[in-house]
This record gives sequence, C-alpha cells and structure tokens, in this order.
Amino acid sequence: MKIFATWMLGMAMSVLPMASAGAWMERDVNRSGLYGTLVLPEGPNPVRAVLILSGSGPTDRNGNNPAGANDSLKLLAHGLAAEGIASLRVDKRGIAASAGAGLSEDDLRIETYVTDAVAWLDFLRGELPQSRVLLLGHSEGALIATLAARRTEVAGLVLVAGAGESADRIIARQLAAGGVPDQLQAASKRISESLRKGQPVADVPTELLALYRPSVQNYLMSWLPLDPAAELAKTQAPALIVQGTTDVQILPEDAQRLAAARPGTKLVLIDGMNHVLKEAPLERRANLATYIRTDLPLAPGLLPAVVEFIQGL
Repeated sequence: MKIFATWMLGMAMSVLPMASAGAWMERDVNRSGLYGTLVLPEGPNPVRAVLILSGSGPTDRNGNNPAGANDSLKLLAHGLAAEGIASLRVDKRGIAASAGAGLSEDDLRIETYVTDAVAWLDFLRGELPQSRVLLLGHSEGALIATLAARRTEVAGLVLVAGAGESADRIIARQLAAGGVPDQLQAASKRISESLRKGQPVADVPTELLALYRPSVQNYLMSWLPLDPAAELAKTQAPALIVQGTTDVQILPEDAQRLAAARPGTKLVLIDGMNHVLKEAPLERRANLATYIRTDLPLAPGLLPAVVEFIQGL
C-alpha cells in the first residue's frame, strides 16, 4: 500500500455530454491540499449527491493506480450524473493529486482516511446545501464509508465490492487463490495474526515485503482488527450492498455476510461483474486483463441498481 504517487492533476473545468438521460459538468476541487472532482448534472440543483471513496493502495479518484487504468469510478460518477445525481470522487491523502498532503507510511492509519471522508462530506454539503448526501465506497473504500457513516449522518450508504470479513482473512483468501506457495501463506498468516494483536513483526520474508514492510505495519494494525460486517451493524443509514459474481478478490459470500449484518439492508448481485466493475469471465487471466481497459463500459446492471437505490431514498 504505497502512499505516494509521482503525478499531479491539473485544475480544470469542462462540460461533457452524456448519451443517456442528461448532460453534466465537472470541475476539480481542492480542500486543504486534498483534491477531488465534483460532477454536477445539468439543470436545477441536484437533490442527491454522493461522495465516492476508492479502494486500497495507490488507487486514485477514477479507480486507477500505477499498475493500470480502468476508469471504473470515473465511469460510475458520469453515469450517476446522467441520471441527475451529483458526485464527488476524491484522491486519498498521499495519492495522485493529493500526494502533497500525504503522511509518511509510519503515520498513516485507517482513521486518517475516515477523518478525511467526514471532512469531504462536510465540503460536499457546503457545495450542495439543498442535496441529500450519500456515501459510496468501493473495495476498502466500503469499510471507510461504513466507519464514516458512524461518525456523521448520511442519507444512504452504498458498499460496492466490499469485504465481508476482516482484512487478514481476505488476504489469506487472495494469496491462496493466486497460487502463492504454502510456506508463504503460512508466513502471511503468522504475520497478520501478530499485527492483528498490535504486535509489529520484524522478520518478514522478502516475497511478502510488499504486503508487510515495516513502514506499513502501523496502518495494518489499525485495519486488521476491524470486522466490516460488525461495523455495518452499528450504522443506521439505509444501505445497499452491490457485488459482482466474477470478482476474483471479493466474493458474493462477502456481500451476503454484510447484508445479513443489519436488517433491511438491500443486496444486489451483478451477474458477470468483476472487482473493477467491468463485465468479465471468472478465468483469472482474462478477468485481470480488464483492470487495464478504460475502453470497457461498466458492467450492465450496476448503474441501474445504484440509481434505483439512491433515487428511492
């Protein structure tokens, strides 16, 4: 989870038409050195606005990272705008245009992102005081959105491809699915169990340094003890859980566990949608190939499900 990126995004405003229900405009915004993009539907002030939070690591406001671009969150924001729903998608502290506001990895905690999310919600309310404001989190952003919803009132909560178990269990699942040797899987389990207890680990195998390097262990110790389902159970805002059936990182079982955590939570499974919200097969190589395809549209069914929930509030 490298927290510094080497690029900065310029400030710009443009009016961009959509081929569906309506047109929209977007502009970059700056809050204390943190940057985002505000998307406004054409016409009267929107009655609903969504703060979109991206996933783990160096993932930017558009859903992209240095390994490749897919524009998943950018496409989502534009699709919402075409249906009359405003949005603000943001670069996390230390990432992309917000790199200058980054902390050192040693000082980063999951609470840092939660605090920033709450501040962005206040910013969005100030920009659109007549709108009902919601939170939408993708992947790790789903947990951050959940934690933020416990600290401030929101009109609704949309969790897309969010984990249903603690991060150590998700890591173990992903290592196994990726064919990592048993010895390294055992080492990962040993390390994550120690970090979960708040105990740093000095002897990390070279092959696992990307996951458990010393500078990121403080963040992991703040993240691993959290159970996303238990945290969701403590929230009160209407909630929608959205999960793709061909996601190779997060499973439908995660979504089902989240939905079961609180009565009244709505669950939508999108057939054929993967982790970057694109239509993809389960076969791993072909699935991962979509992670670097900006030309692919969002998976059918995603936008209608999210729009129906938001407009129904």
